Amino acid sequence: MFGQHWPSQGLWFLISLVLALWAVFHIAQSDRSPLSKALWCVLVLFVPFLGFVLWLLLGPRSKTR
Repeated sequence: MFGQHWPSQGLWFLISLVLALWAVFHIAQSDRSPLSKALWCVLVLFVPFLGFVLWLLLGPRSKTR
């Protein structure tokens, strides 16, 4: 009963962790205000998949304007 789905749960956790770390790395390198960076990091870390998707859609800006 317990632990039957561990391999798939472990895979989802690993994917979530990699995406969150990638996003936090890029957030930290951005030229946004410290408050904005902190809010995005909290969102990405505490709501992993939804936070990452929101950051991907709304957060990063292209360098060309």
